[in-house]
Amino acid sequence: MIELAVVGARGRMSRLIIEAINQDKEIHLCAQLSRSDNQDLQQIKFPIDVVIDFTVPATTLEHLAICKERGFKMVIGTTGFSKAEQALIRDAASVIPIVFAPNMSIGVNLSYKLLEIAAEVLNGQADVAILDIHHKHKKDAPSGTALKMAEVIKNVSGAEALSLEISSMRVGEVVGEHSALFVLNGERLEITHKATDRSLFAKGAIHAAKWLVNKKAGLYDMQDVLGLRN
Repeated sequence: MIELAVVGARGRMSRLIIEAINQDKEIHLCAQLSRSDNQDLQQIKFPIDVVIDFTVPATTLEHLAICKERGFKMVIGTTGFSKAEQALIRDAASVIPIVFAPNMSIGVNLSYKLLEIAAEVLNGQADVAILDIHHKHKKDAPSGTALKMAEVIKNVSGAEALSLEISSMRVGEVVGEHSALFVLNGERLEITHKATDRSLFAKGAIHAAKWLVNKKAGLYDMQDVLGLRN
């Protein structure tokens, strides 16, 4: 049985993750920790295979330090990290295995692969823009998913894609919609993903946790989990 701990247990995503864990017979929720209940990951005395964290950057980094010290594996779905904060995650991954992904849905991660193919084929010939739409409660803009889409395109296209634009909207209760537009003379290619149910992110996080259990120290993402790296 895989023992999972969920931190920030009162959060919107964490509640969905807890619900999904309780429905899966292969895993066990050994701890659900909430700061508002004065619960501390450091005080845990029993074994934990993986800690799942969908909180906020400052809180995630506190949990990261504890996991690094105690040897707990981590799945991190938190977004909004600065470059310096991302460096702390990379440093911790030299000690413990970490899956760090701004979006854990299968569809979004397939879209990253499609973006990579499109950027490689078009080779800087198109103007590129990204549209990022989320619910009004989301604090970070652009979203981690939009930034990841831009990163994928830039890594393939190089300097030609550095001027790509990201437009963010925070409206209503939209779960998440992301589109990359490649605009050429006479035609436009759009690669779009629309999430309609937040539970898909919870299922992705659990899939990542199961995958991570037998992995050595290192920084992984959902491309690794889904076998899409090459």
